[in-house]
Amino acid sequence: IGVGLVSFGLFFILFGMLLYFDSVLLAFGNILFLSGLVFIIGFRRTFTFFFQRPKMKGTSFFLGGVLTVLMRWPLLGMLLEAYGFILLFRSFFPVAFGFLGSLVNIPVLSKV
Repeated sequence: IGVGLVSFGLFFILFGMLLYFDSVLLAFGNILFLSGLVFIIGFRRTFTFFFQRPKMKGTSFFLGGVLTVLMRWPLLGMLLEAYGFILLFRSFFPVAFGFLGSLVNIPVLSKV
């Protein structure tokens, strides 16, 4: 259920951005994404992830962006969300890029 909610949330966010920042689609995508995250890792772990002391700046920008989108200021809200997302997942980016770099060592993908 959680993966489906996150997938639909990302779809609605992308679709809302393609339709010139439609605030209803973006708000619906944000709500689905956050509820899917709660279904995947649980309410307590989601709460502790977002409200750690080093991540409070990123959390405030991300949740402030969600609230701004819900108040129908989609462009400003998405900019705030993007900045908050970068601040929240700053420590995850090197791991993700390392994983993408290791995909070259897979025999089938190295030929591609």
